[in-house]
Amino acid sequence: PDTCEIHMAAAKKTTHYLPGFGAELCSEALPHALPKGQTNPKKCPYGLYAEQLSGTSFTTPRKHNQRIWFYRIIPSCKHSKFVKMENKYIVGDFQKLPTTPERYRWNPYPLPSDKDQIDFVDGIRTVGGSGSAEAKGGFAVHVYAANKSMGNRVMCNSDGDFLIVPQLGSLTITTECGVIEVEPREIAVIQRGHKFKVDFATKGPRRGY
Repeated sequence: PDTCEIHMAAAKKTTHYLPGFGAELCSEALPHALPKGQTNPKKCPYGLYAEQLSGTSFTTPRKHNQRIWFYRIIPSCKHSKFVKMENKYIVGDFQKLPTTPERYRWNPYPLPSDKDQIDFVDGIRTVGGSGSAEAKGGFAVHVYAANKSMGNRVMCNSDGDFLIVPQLGSLTITTECGVIEVEPREIAVIQRGHKFKVDFATKGPRRGY
């Protein structure tokens, strides 16, 4: 854990971002890792595997296409068997829940104690929402309270985009597109279908929305 924290703190000092909305951006971990002149060659540099993550339907005109080309060490289809994880605090279907016109207020959710090691995924609690994930319409509001990095665990939100708003403590979010450092008074958006994990560069509890 101490080594991990030192590494994360060092990474925070060297984090650089690619600015621009709606722009064509590229980055590489090793020199000349990106193919030249084409996106899907028979043999990629360093023996990498080319994969595309599409953000639009196949009928969308090319000029409006939104997509990401990844060049991976191991293809994403090569993974171990999925195991169901029970989480009774996350709600994705609000259509069958009772609706009330009353006004409600919530006190801040309690922070986990030192003896309870809770990461970002286990610390999510649903506050409210509308619609359902199955119907592909609506939204959900969650809060999180955690004191442990996700480590080798990874999360993927297939229901919609994830807007993360820290209220207490900074987060180091590692995504398939790079690393995001986000602190209170900042936000981070993880787009639907992207795998990511949330780690902490320093010790202490975190809380947010």
